[in-house]
Amino acid sequence: MSNKPKANILLTGVVLLLSLSISFGLGEIVVRLKNSSMKNYDIEMWRYAKDLKVRSNIEVLGHEHIPSKCATLQSVEICTDEFGLRRQTKNSPQVSKRRILFLGSSVTLGWGVPESETLTSRLQAKFSKEDGVEILNAGIGNYNAIRYVTRFKSRLTELQPTDIVVHYFVRDAETLDSGGGNFLLRNSELAVMSWIAASRYLWQSSDQTLEQHYKGVYQPDAPGFIAMRNALHELATYARDRGIRIYLAMTPDVHDLIDYKFGFIHDKVRAIADDEGYKYVDLYPPMKDLTPEDLWAMPGDPHPNSLGHKVMADAIYPILAISDTKK
Repeated sequence: MSNKPKANILLTGVVLLLSLSISFGLGEIVVRLKNSSMKNYDIEMWRYAKDLKVRSNIEVLGHEHIPSKCATLQSVEICTDEFGLRRQTKNSPQVSKRRILFLGSSVTLGWGVPESETLTSRLQAKFSKEDGVEILNAGIGNYNAIRYVTRFKSRLTELQPTDIVVHYFVRDAETLDSGGGNFLLRNSELAVMSWIAASRYLWQSSDQTLEQHYKGVYQPDAPGFIAMRNALHELATYARDRGIRIYLAMTPDVHDLIDYKFGFIHDKVRAIADDEGYKYVDLYPPMKDLTPEDLWAMPGDPHPNSLGHKVMADAIYPILAISDTKK
């Protein structure tokens, strides 16, 4: 073969690569401009991972919050303190008779909800300064039971809580990939949106309903279910040995609360809570008549909004408003 055909092939390859690169770059610009409104739930979650999370050196955690940092996500500012907790807007009591620590996922964090309107801030406001109660929010997005219990035992025991509330969500028995993604998924909004679209297409093509998925997750021999149960047992043992009050607030899936199909999960979790000595509160009854339009943080984002957090705080407060002398 002469050098000329080789040169032509090389030139064609270079032109093709350059064309693809330019097309991808233009697509990236268009997608970023479109998503600058902060109304794309998936992209805002991706920004959350980039701006407020860091890979953990504890493998099971996957990631943790970056301490002492703020980011505006889904048009709401989220700030962390030196422990990676979501910071309270109001000053906590200087001397705390009770320190109530909430463990959970993005629902606990208050995704899409202004800080002053989150569950934990609303509860803080219900206690007067004279009560000497401090409410702390350790919620982190994409956490399950084994993650938030492990993080408490590894990072947060020095907070010495008098009370721990497991703000349990129906997904907390799922197994989670530690993730990390590839270079494109870490840096390109276009790649992220393409990957999400493909994933949803495959999910919709699988013919498996969400109810069937969760029935598999909550099988007694499912790895995630076993890990969840062990984690709640470990936390209960830790609390019992130190005289810490423990609670479990069961949060429903809010896709459809009118025709709710996940009561079997609530029954299983309540049985575990009773066995382990958690004071249990079910958050489905006070939320059962709310629609997605009432409750979702924004269209396409099935996280409880400010109203949802108010309803949860109103339901949880009575079990917390007890005398320090009661164990």
